[in-house]
Amino acid sequence: MNDISREPLRIRPGGADDIPAVIGLFDRAVEWLVARGRTGQWGTKPWSAHPKAVAMIERYLTTGEPWIAEIGGVVAGTVTLTDGPGGDSIPAAGEPERYIHLLTADHRFAGRGIGRALLAHAAEQTRKQGISLLRVDCYAGDDGKLVAYYESNGFERTVPFTVNRESGDNWPGQVLARRV
Repeated sequence: MNDISREPLRIRPGGADDIPAVIGLFDRAVEWLVARGRTGQWGTKPWSAHPKAVAMIERYLTTGEPWIAEIGGVVAGTVTLTDGPGGDSIPAAGEPERYIHLLTADHRFAGRGIGRALLAHAAEQTRKQGISLLRVDCYAGDDGKLVAYYESNGFERTVPFTVNRESGDNWPGQVLARRV
């Protein structure tokens, strides 16, 4: 990684060919979270071990507007935009919107601002499409750092929600919005 750590960040359109790399990003993210005792967000198993998670990645990368961040040709992060939240837990906005899905960055490139660059890119794409509302939802449990991260990127809290998981526990979530 040291050789490419000085390479510039490049954001390109993504697609079905990127599915294995994106699954790898999420597997490494789970590993990173577990190493820090933060298992409430995504549990302890890699996403590649969850057929529903793999199917979700495949669906968003083939039907949404995926973007891939690369450093030196290595996939370092991803974000996908769609026309709405795509689930029953989150109400529609009631106006045209772009919705962020699958935002993650490879922690091997920590400090490079990959997530911030992808969020800025998502805002710019939303603006270019003539849409003024950009929304996202995220895990709102533990210490709230993920919600605070989105707030530091110009998003404001809107609707809290809870997902009742098959395991019987509740997953606290937060919808955030940003005008672009």
